[in-house]
Amino acid sequence: MKIKQIPRTAGLIALTALASSLVMAQETSGWYVGGNIGRSSATIDNPRIIDNLLSKGLATTSMLNDDRDTGGKIFGGYQLNKNFALEAGYFDLGRFSFAATTVPAGTLNGNIRLRGVNLDAVGILPLTERFSVLGRIGLNYAQARDGFSGTGAVVVTNPSPSKRDTNLKLGLGLMYAFTDSLAMRLEAERYRINDAVGNRGHVDQVSLGLVYRFGAKTPVPVRAYAPAPVYVAQAPAPAPVPAPVVIMPPPVPPPAPVYVPPPAPRPAPAPMRVSFSSDSLFDFDSSVLKPTGQQALDKLVSDLGGVSYDAIAVTGHTDRLGSHAYNLKLSTRRADAVSVYLVKSGIPSAKITSTGVNGANSVTGSLCKGTRPTPALIACLQPDRRVEVHVTGTR
Repeated sequence: MKIKQIPRTAGLIALTALASSLVMAQETSGWYVGGNIGRSSATIDNPRIIDNLLSKGLATTSMLNDDRDTGGKIFGGYQLNKNFALEAGYFDLGRFSFAATTVPAGTLNGNIRLRGVNLDAVGILPLTERFSVLGRIGLNYAQARDGFSGTGAVVVTNPSPSKRDTNLKLGLGLMYAFTDSLAMRLEAERYRINDAVGNRGHVDQVSLGLVYRFGAKTPVPVRAYAPAPVYVAQAPAPAPVPAPVVIMPPPVPPPAPVYVPPPAPRPAPAPMRVSFSSDSLFDFDSSVLKPTGQQALDKLVSDLGGVSYDAIAVTGHTDRLGSHAYNLKLSTRRADAVSVYLVKSGIPSAKITSTGVNGANSVTGSLCKGTRPTPALIACLQPDRRVEVHVTGTR
């Protein structure tokens, strides 16, 4: 029994998805389990069966194939970082069969059952905060159990051959995370198989399943540290300058006029700086303002009522976890989200600038030890995840 040849394109696609995903930033790890169920398909080698019957003096008059079945898998794995995981599982590709009618009168019936275990390296490429592309490459250790029976002129000498062998396994898929703990996968996989009578080929399986992640928790919003707004008091009006005094006693010549310097320039108003915790404005790894974040910005806009703005600078900061490139993109999106909301609240857009910082401007400094993103380290680095609003202007 044979199963379609493996094209090189599938392997290249899987390797490309795996390699691309390894470059992305990392913020999470942990154990997970899951299961898929779907449709398996194989190609039965009819020409080879017909040739084998002809070699025994039997002509084939008809051939019926059952080359599709329901298959599935259960698996468990460990996600090393945001873009890479190792996964092991048990699979059952189903049963495939054929029935050949011969002259002289007889029938040959055959079937194959395929089961085994696998170990895969899985690459994960996030496209959005919830939607990702998967690519996998690994090994499968499969047991192929063949069964043959004959009637009439067909005589079967080995009715139950079987074979165990290790071969390549490839796959592509899509994953959507409903929550931090539960996700759905749609996958297409190709298992290279050697059957018990010398055929080499593959079985394709398309399946849908669920993944449960252990220990995943939604980050708890931390109350924002916001110092009281600093208001710039208007400088008092300068005291009146006395008129020049000229003394002209006779017969003394009049003295030269007394020079009075102009009043000193008024000092520029002190700038105001307000810092918001990113965890209070946004969900973890998100740039969409939460309702509580909108309320905090509404209060800032209300407190700034009557101010003539010279400039408003919005700066997004992240902690030092993850790559600089990923942190720069996330902090820039968050600063832009705050700027857009301030404009919608009535602040002139021409006065606002927004900037993202890649985690270099740390508030915690060397207080927080470690490099692995443990819950304790993430909580310690909370002050670094912030959005600062710097306002200069006068009332």
